[in-house]
Amino acid sequence: MTEKIGEVEQRISKLEGLKQLGVNPYPNDFAVKDTAKEIIDRCGGLDKELLETHNEKVKCAGRIMAFRDFGKASFLHIQDRTGKIQVYIKKDLIGENAFKIFKNCDIGDIIGVVGRVFRTKTNELTIEAKDMQLLAKSLLPLPEKWHGLTDIETRYRQRYLDLIVNPEVKDVFIKRTRIIQLIRDFLNKRDFLEVETPMMQSIPGGAAARPFKTHHNALDIDLFLRIAPELYLKRLVIGGFERVYEINRNFRNEGISTQHNPEFTMLEFYLAYATFEDLMALTEEMFSSIAKEICGTLTIEYQGQKIDLTPPWQRISVKDAILKYSDADEGIFTDKKKALAFAKKIGIDLPEAFSHGKIILEIFEHVAEPKFIQPTFVTHYPLEVSPLSRKNEKDSTLVDRFELLICSREIANAFSELNDPIDQKQRFIQQIREKEAGDTEAHLMDDDFVRALEYGMPPTAGEGIGIDRLVMLLTNAASIRDVILFPQLRQEKS
Repeated sequence: MTEKIGEVEQRISKLEGLKQLGVNPYPNDFAVKDTAKEIIDRCGGLDKELLETHNEKVKCAGRIMAFRDFGKASFLHIQDRTGKIQVYIKKDLIGENAFKIFKNCDIGDIIGVVGRVFRTKTNELTIEAKDMQLLAKSLLPLPEKWHGLTDIETRYRQRYLDLIVNPEVKDVFIKRTRIIQLIRDFLNKRDFLEVETPMMQSIPGGAAARPFKTHHNALDIDLFLRIAPELYLKRLVIGGFERVYEINRNFRNEGISTQHNPEFTMLEFYLAYATFEDLMALTEEMFSSIAKEICGTLTIEYQGQKIDLTPPWQRISVKDAILKYSDADEGIFTDKKKALAFAKKIGIDLPEAFSHGKIILEIFEHVAEPKFIQPTFVTHYPLEVSPLSRKNEKDSTLVDRFELLICSREIANAFSELNDPIDQKQRFIQQIREKEAGDTEAHLMDDDFVRALEYGMPPTAGEGIGIDRLVMLLTNAASIRDVILFPQLRQEKS
């Protein structure tokens, strides 16, 4: 620590020295003409002799990442948004004044360079600087050259530093942006309209989750950060936007884990005159096309497991999955007491206040969910845990819904939408009863949404896809924090 404090003091001393020389250590008058990648693309295929005759002149800028000082000359690597390139700085070439400034530079400083491109004796493509300008003095040293930034807490808390010294981290977030762009392109080509719906809602709806609560002073009302945009998007379907989507930020006042962050990104889309089965085919097409673009293949590796995204994917009902992966009797699906007893037998102690459907879901998550490593559509969920889904025509205790599981985790949730306003109101009333019985995640009554349904919503299918989890899958990231630029953390200790 003393060493680091000493280095900071040295840098501050250099900063003062630069000011005494009349140098502004933070100017904004250097116009970049070339990036490292552009220079490498243009000149990388030219040998030493061709570069000499070509006389390629460049003007670029970047952060000093490495430094070899030979007195009156130095080699350094600068890094910009596209990569790194070597720079050769010699006193005789840049002049005495510029060299004085350069001698006050450190690793981490940002400089601008003007010069020609050549190859060194070791054949490395290099910029021979004719002029050099300091653009930003770094007062804090970067992590040690050979050890880098490895502390997880520091990496997440100081993401800017993580991005500077760990190129693979930057690559993950570039891929994240590309994935979101590919999603937009996929939906836009199919005549979907991208929209924005409220993040602050008077009634938090569209999911089973605990919301964050705030207060609007001027209106003197409590508001909630949205847990999902579902009910607003369905209002738009009622209004005539038959294909609609939102890439949205959701907020859920729940725990933090490798798969959960209180603030996360979802794609939610709705397609009129379609069923949940139509969305299975659409999801297979979307995921496989994105994987091909990002990974170059449909067979990817995630945390040591090979995942084959080639359609079609396995489909299995909640009931069949429980029967396949446990010794449960079929009686648990018709008798709540038997379901509770079986749950207890397999080590799940559930309150009697839980609905029969919620008990079945808990059993499924315990015995079957961990088995689904390859992409699997798990279908036909219990009615009680799906208050916004359409009832199945053959079995009214179930709904036409699927969850997409990959590597034993939910990536997407979709269903044929409930568009019967009378049924929807009854479902909301039942949810209120469950909330009163102690279910903190039960849905609230939304009278305006019921009113909207009374005007008529076309038969519709809707889906939510966890973008963070999709990015995790396609970048082989172990934790959701690795794919969120600024994940939520405990307050830093002073």
